Amino acid sequence: MSSQRPSPITPTVDFDRDGTQHGFLRLPYSRDDSAWGSVMVPICVIRNGSGPTALLTGGNHGDEYEGPLALYDLARTLDVEDVGGTVIIVPAMNYPAFRAGTRTSPIDRGNLNRSFPGRPDGTVTEKIADFFQRDLLPRCDIALDFHSGGRTLDFVPFAAAHIRPDKALEAQGFAAVEAFSAPWSMKMLEIDAVGMYDTAAEDMGKLFVTTELGGGGTSRADTVRIARRGVLNVLRYTGVVAGAVDALPTRWLDMPSGDCFSFAEDDGMIETMVDLGDSVEKGDIVARVHSVGRTGTAPQEIRAKLSGLLAARHFPGLVKAGDCAAVVAVVVN
Repeated sequence: MSSQRPSPITPTVDFDRDGTQHGFLRLPYSRDDSAWGSVMVPICVIRNGSGPTALLTGGNHGDEYEGPLALYDLARTLDVEDVGGTVIIVPAMNYPAFRAGTRTSPIDRGNLNRSFPGRPDGTVTEKIADFFQRDLLPRCDIALDFHSGGRTLDFVPFAAAHIRPDKALEAQGFAAVEAFSAPWSMKMLEIDAVGMYDTAAEDMGKLFVTTELGGGGTSRADTVRIARRGVLNVLRYTGVVAGAVDALPTRWLDMPSGDCFSFAEDDGMIETMVDLGDSVEKGDIVARVHSVGRTGTAPQEIRAKLSGLLAARHFPGLVKAGDCAAVVAVVVN
């Protein structure tokens, strides 16, 4: 069966060797400009004896930058003597998408975060997913995957974990999120969790933390600082890195149902009526979509389905029917 075939990806690092190694996950990729070419995904392994293993990733979507900025920096600066166990750092999981500055891969249009468990004989994106599924995730005790809104969304900066059937793991996840110490912490609800890296990790019983740290296809000084401090806090919390957690106050948000999400029903120009982090009441207009095909048409009004705060918004000025226009989260404390 194809699922039993070995991965075509060859690591140039030894996951069981002590010390700091900088290398690649080399994936053969034959193309017009290189018949025997490869996709070279950067990886760093920092190991110091036995202990827990942390798998740290960014660039799952290629237009999100807080994670890569924090993780390339961590790979350069983390002292092996401060590590008790193993830290595996992949700053740009979907490396082709990262190099192109796009959410999906320019090679196969693959969305890595919807491609799990992947296939060793599939597309380039599916092969990357398969390697994480079968080779990297089984090695780790905790996985931290950085996200932000990319080109099309903008978020209040938060770390998040999911509601899980295993309540012990759920509690550990929320404790790790609190240790991350982003300004906001989220009990996360996904619109569709099928094929997600998060789901793959959680189905293996791994402790999993993720983030949304801004967006708009760029980064900000404050969100990068949050990412750099947060990843070290999680490593310290789990005992992979020595030192005390640099705890800062965080406020908890909840996404209790699909009513958190509001979608545009028409194409047009979006007008955000509430700024990120502002309070909203059920029924408030959070956005309007203006028709641009002709004058004299009243805008579509998008109203909050519950009370809370605006946690995310559509970022570009133009919107299409079906696009997520706004996300309202409930403030827990």
